Amino acid sequence: MSPTFRSLHNRNYRRYAAGSLVSNVGTWLQRVAQDWLVLLLTGSGAAIGITTGLQFLPFLLLSPIAGLVADRIPKRRLLQMTNVGMAVPAAVLGLLAVTGTVQLWHVYVLALLLGTASAFDAPARQSFVSEMVDADDLTNAVGLNSASFNSARIIGPALAGLLIAAFGNDVPGTGWVILLNAVSYAAPILTLARLDGDALHPTPRLARERGQVRAGVAYLRSRPDLLLVLGVVFFTGTFGLNFQLTSALMATQVFGKGPTEYGLLGTFMAVGSLTGSLIAARRVVVRHRLVVGAAVLFGAAEILAGAMPTYGLYALLCPLLGISALTMITSANAFMQLHSAPEMRGRVMALYMMVFTGGTPLGSPFIGWIGETFGARSTLFVGGGLTILGTLASAALVTRRRRVLTAPTAPGSLNPRVWDDQALARARK
Repeated sequence: MSPTFRSLHNRNYRRYAAGSLVSNVGTWLQRVAQDWLVLLLTGSGAAIGITTGLQFLPFLLLSPIAGLVADRIPKRRLLQMTNVGMAVPAAVLGLLAVTGTVQLWHVYVLALLLGTASAFDAPARQSFVSEMVDADDLTNAVGLNSASFNSARIIGPALAGLLIAAFGNDVPGTGWVILLNAVSYAAPILTLARLDGDALHPTPRLARERGQVRAGVAYLRSRPDLLLVLGVVFFTGTFGLNFQLTSALMATQVFGKGPTEYGLLGTFMAVGSLTGSLIAARRVVVRHRLVVGAAVLFGAAEILAGAMPTYGLYALLCPLLGISALTMITSANAFMQLHSAPEMRGRVMALYMMVFTGGTPLGSPFIGWIGETFGARSTLFVGGGLTILGTLASAALVTRRRRVLTAPTAPGSLNPRVWDDQALARARK
């Protein structure tokens, strides 16, 4: 089997990946349809930003608790519960839209409920991969997970645009597309039930003790190598990765396009993202410089995209945005999983998701306000500029503290094993 796809020799992982692909397509169907629904109801970029912010607010508020839950409850069972929890608000929103009774506050509330279930799903899903594959295949599996997500990004946005147009390009049309997402959650629920439990190697369940969330935070604070990655993903996720908002504003306000062309922008971006994911799947070693360099390249590409004079040129630049963004995301994700202790992995990945996606409630409304106040192009200029400045500031801050770029065997080095042992000792005190 090709090194790019070596994790697929694992039957459990094959089944899991198949179910995830179906659900990921559904997720992108709803993302496009939900944004288009808000535009139809309000015509406001800020309203889209608020909707996105509410959907990701639970990551900011609940991630530490969600990570602890992921370390305490068998992840396979937890994932089945969270998929049900995400299907229900999607189904309710779809029905409200199809019947023409949906109001903006319905969208806000249901986005918050969907985000709450997603906040508990994310750390369990991220860390469950290590229970299906061996450590040697973990980086590959993380890369293939991203490839699956971005294959869905190729299919989902374009399909959503076509379906919305086919259903009438109105509020009920968006509802039918959202209902398809509700149905898609059946795929991961069923595939999780069919996994071979004997072939899994689950992490021992964490016993109930006081201060376990605090111990996870203390562990991360003692790991400067992980802190640098968190700094990079915070600025990129908060200010840079607002594609649904920025592309919607660029498509409608700058280029005067409809839902089909808007959906195609997501597809063009996903072509680059899929390429970046597959390249990452072949990578064996992940270093800080790759995470930092990819984030800076992404910020520069976003600024350049904001200057594109035509829809065609903007679409041609979307693959570069995708490949640089996914190189950063996949590398950061793999680094966090590979370099954290197994008993801390659920909490580490929860805090990672809190930083990465929890910044969206702050960044998305801000970028939406920038778009309404200064124009759609400014969303890309500001988002890209803050991504670059934040990434470089994070790297400079950690370097200044003499915690980065030291020799692997020197005292105070960033050798993951050395830092892991020291961090665990501090966290257990």
